[in-house]
Amino acid sequence: MLNFVLDFLFPKVCGICGRICPNSLCKKCELKLFNLQKNKIIDYTKDNEKYFDFHLFLFKYEDIIRKKIIDYKFNEKAYLFETFSKIIINNEKICGILKSYDIIIPVPMYKKKENKRGYNQSSLIAKSIALKVNIEYVDDCLIKITNNQTQSKLKKAERISNVKGVYKLNNTQKINNKNVILFDDIYTTGNTVNECCKLLKKAGAKKVLVLTIAKD
Repeated sequence: MLNFVLDFLFPKVCGICGRICPNSLCKKCELKLFNLQKNKIIDYTKDNEKYFDFHLFLFKYEDIIRKKIIDYKFNEKAYLFETFSKIIINNEKICGILKSYDIIIPVPMYKKKENKRGYNQSSLIAKSIALKVNIEYVDDCLIKITNNQTQSKLKKAERISNVKGVYKLNNTQKINNKNVILFDDIYTTGNTVNECCKLLKKAGAKKVLVLTIAKD
């Protein structure tokens, strides 16, 4: 009864077009986004500078996707996690790949920054993915201990040093000998995820897939 009343007073809308939609993504926008999807997986297993094995992304970071990610992260539109989650889990090919992994870990935020925003955008989506593909969601292993500068505000050469020593690991037994998905919203230079994956591999992760909504 309570859910009925809430849905009546605050109906769900499509996160893309804003029309009332019970599933957070209307059919029209789902088709539009399907045509924009790249669904590209890049193999880094022979790249000695990368600590992750593969990078899988759905979109280029442009146009409507760029706008919606910015809204999601910076304009207090946390509800968009449902739309982004729906886009990912509706893709059977991607879900098939994700099911071959054991755990999914979101790129963490500095705790004070997360509290100020009210949510970690990567955590919300990663948790939804875990439920859908039936893998373990883990958020107590990878911890951000330093509130470094935002990567997007730095030059390319500065971004590598900006993430050094920013993260640490707890509960490493959850990672050892596991196939791990590291989820983030955007891949730009890859320095943030590479630093995280360096720790995951050091803790004994067998294989690491970086999963992002978009690639810049």
